[in-house]
Amino acid sequence: MRSRILTICAFTVALTLTSCGGKKTSEEGKDGKLQYSPQVNEVEVITLERTDFARQLLSNGKLAASRKSALMFGTTGKIASISARNGGHVNAGAVIATLDRPDLRLALESADIALKKAEIDMYDFLAGQGYTARDTTSVPKDLLATARMRSGYSSALNSLSKARYDIAGTVLRAPFGGRVADVKLRRHDQYSGSDPFCAVIDDRTFDVDFTVMESEYSFLSIGLPVKIRPFAEEGKEYSGKITSINPSVDSKGQISVRAQVANDGSLIDGMNVKVVVERMIPGQLVVPRSAVVIRDNLDVLFTYTPDGRAHWTYVKILYSNGDSHVVTANTDRNATLSEGDQVIVSGNLNLADNSEVTLKD
Repeated sequence: MRSRILTICAFTVALTLTSCGGKKTSEEGKDGKLQYSPQVNEVEVITLERTDFARQLLSNGKLAASRKSALMFGTTGKIASISARNGGHVNAGAVIATLDRPDLRLALESADIALKKAEIDMYDFLAGQGYTARDTTSVPKDLLATARMRSGYSSALNSLSKARYDIAGTVLRAPFGGRVADVKLRRHDQYSGSDPFCAVIDDRTFDVDFTVMESEYSFLSIGLPVKIRPFAEEGKEYSGKITSINPSVDSKGQISVRAQVANDGSLIDGMNVKVVVERMIPGQLVVPRSAVVIRDNLDVLFTYTPDGRAHWTYVKILYSNGDSHVVTANTDRNATLSEGDQVIVSGNLNLADNSEVTLKD
């Protein structure tokens, strides 16, 4: 029994040794000893060159229509008709709504009748002075003025003008073409005159009001390009230009700035947006943000050498935007950086100085 157990154990050991010896790893040398195989990192590189850099200033702003008018009737009364709806487009002069004021219509008719009567009385007075009826061309100015006053013609004419003005106040017209907004009342509702009935917005262009810190004032100038990114439409971007800069700093140390942007139909009045102001700085050493990593609590980038090595270089970041840095060599660390250097832009997170690397296809 014991001999059988020894035989089985010996067979098992032999089988194990055979299986281990039949599967040699790539790290095993010719003499059967394990060899150290250093890790080789795959990296991507770019050739460093001087180029224009878009320096950016970020802020939050709000859209405001370049032209917006809050419309009110000239009088009070019951709403007779509404010809426009919120969001609807109207042309300049189009009727938006009317009020039902029969008393004003009657006043207009009375004023018209009174004027006609006064006109007859005026011509009767002139006829009594020897002038041809309805012919005032030869009447002296002072006599004609007297005839107007005595007949009540001037007063009646003024009353008719006022009646027409009152009637015009019952009709609400668009002062310019645009979209109607803020209509809250309905037909047959009573308009009190305390609040605007609606607003008309010219939404072809929008003003963008935002603020910047006092220290950024020198960065700004009229006509400087801006990019507008609505919070409500992620990924969408509009181009505009700065139109005014307020030459005054408020109590919070901020300066008010206004830009203008064209609307493609998606922007609306009062929309909150992100504002990116850009100024091009020529002749800078620009690298992707991914090229710069932290070593020894300092900014570092790696350069690639023809012998397949990565060498770190201490740098200083001069400017940054959403995807790039402007860098220069950190001379305090005796670093150098020149055009034509091959800068590693990916695969650099775990690199050390003089690491062996290979280029990705």
